[in-house]
Amino acid sequence: MFIDLVKANRSYRGYDHSRKVAKEELLKLVEAARLCPSSVNVQPFKYFLAYAPDVVATVQAETRWAKGLPELTLPHPGKEPTAFIVICQDTAIHENLSRFQRDVGIVAQTMLLAAVEMGLGGCMIGNFNAGSVHAALGLDEAVRPLLIVAIGKPDEEIILTDVVDGKTGYYRDEQDRHYVPKRALEDIVIDALDR
Repeated sequence: MFIDLVKANRSYRGYDHSRKVAKEELLKLVEAARLCPSSVNVQPFKYFLAYAPDVVATVQAETRWAKGLPELTLPHPGKEPTAFIVICQDTAIHENLSRFQRDVGIVAQTMLLAAVEMGLGGCMIGNFNAGSVHAALGLDEAVRPLLIVAIGKPDEEIILTDVVDGKTGYYRDEQDRHYVPKRALEDIVIDALDR
């Protein structure tokens, strides 16, 4: 069952705009993140919840999607996510923003796996200007955006495929299906007994 959640947890760039995400659903995702391990148990993160349409639009305007497909505008108009969680670090708790980068990935992945279990999906977005997001959201001076996580009901087909000729770049076909090449298991395992 867990591997099915992992396979279903893709970086979705197209959402069913009619399916709104409620604050209570976002709180469940943050609750999952809250329970994650934290380096030295410092727990410096705060989570900005965007679910009201005007706030979601504000966050969406600050994001840049699918850098690997610069010829496309993603999400397509009308396919934007209906919620965001902005993972922030409270520098009043710990001021070093690079110290907890691993923890950011842990909490984001945990939230996305929980979202899949709820019938939702998402995408981690690192392509944004932190200062601009900070100002647009009116965050406290000490609270710094680290990662934006889009949340919504996925409305696109994503297909896992094998890496061919070492090419790992994702791509789309004529039907707008999104392909994500993955390296084979035997190509990524280093077995000490085989050396």
